[in-house]
Amino acid sequence: MKLKDYILYDRPLNNLGGGKLFISTLNAHSYNVSRKDFNFSEALSNSDVLIPDGISVVWALKFLTGKELKKIAGADLFFYEMNRLQQKGGACFFLGSTEETLQKIKERAAKEYPNVKIDTYSPPYKTEFSTEDSQKMIDAINKVKQDVLFIGLTAPKQEKWGYEHFSKLSAEHICCIGAVFDFYAGTVKRAPEWMINIGLEWFYRLIKEPKRMWKRYLLGNTKFVWYVFLEKFSKKG
Repeated sequence: MKLKDYILYDRPLNNLGGGKLFISTLNAHSYNVSRKDFNFSEALSNSDVLIPDGISVVWALKFLTGKELKKIAGADLFFYEMNRLQQKGGACFFLGSTEETLQKIKERAAKEYPNVKIDTYSPPYKTEFSTEDSQKMIDAINKVKQDVLFIGLTAPKQEKWGYEHFSKLSAEHICCIGAVFDFYAGTVKRAPEWMINIGLEWFYRLIKEPKRMWKRYLLGNTKFVWYVFLEKFSKKG
């Protein structure tokens, strides 16, 4: 699927509205993966809300279509939802990561969002979940009516799982936010605000975790630029 064929969200987050929504994010890495993973591409393209989570995607769409979007990070979505729940006294659920990370999330959130009821579940660390695994996850989520479900299983697993089980989940907003779990827990430090503002958050993550991130950012970003140029100048349009 071409980048310009994805319908990206272009409004403020406070315009999301009510009702049940499947919310995903798109960045250069996830776009690269989606080109070879049909189920992932399907989950992204069928999201009710697909957020432009990456300055490279914002720049690429402007280059391809002339349309100007504002980057909305997964962290922006997370803080928007938590503030909304704090105001109404809502409930949220964190699915993913380790018990240690989830405990740190709960401890911090209890101080910053005391009006929000929080539940968590740490699923087994697997490439794919069995039917039994998924049912345990669904049951844990649905024990209490959730306003928001945050899924942090890393892409593309989180999007594919959320999309596949969307109809079985009681939560209204189902948000795939990946690395935000670690950022909020403090187990991974996010880039300084000035680097985020000028589009260098990816570079910060690269220098902090070079062994894990070099393929994603050095090779992956190069591949993404190549795909964008092919899309722009291909005779097929």
